[in-house]
Amino acid sequence: MQLEFINASNAGTSLAHAVAAVVYAETGAKSLRVVEAMCSMIYNAAEHKTENVKRVIHDSKLFAHSKSDLNIDITNHGFQMCLRVARRMLHGNLQDACNHATKFHSADTIPDWAMSRGYVADIDDILFYA
Repeated sequence: MQLEFINASNAGTSLAHAVAAVVYAETGAKSLRVVEAMCSMIYNAAEHKTENVKRVIHDSKLFAHSKSDLNIDITNHGFQMCLRVARRMLHGNLQDACNHATKFHSADTIPDWAMSRGYVADIDDILFYA
């Protein structure tokens, strides 16, 4: 296993860091389970191709966070958990934790597209859809 130290100078250039920031912004790192599910959903939406992950995490139809939500202290323990899971996902070492979902929304909102679909997972008040 190769260890990589992320610091302020190289954090912004790392795809794992970008994925972790999006996952943290969307989940708040409430639990390992929801972080793994969100990373799995990103990987599924990218159709299991690492080169498509960047396109997915920048999809404004899928993610509603603002750019300021992505300014996260990289020493935050929750962010570090997201970063570890994002690295596992990018290396193909993360089992699908969201039942093949490719979309999601928080339980306190119901987007129009979700009205005609059934969710496949409900994890920490985030609903995942295949």
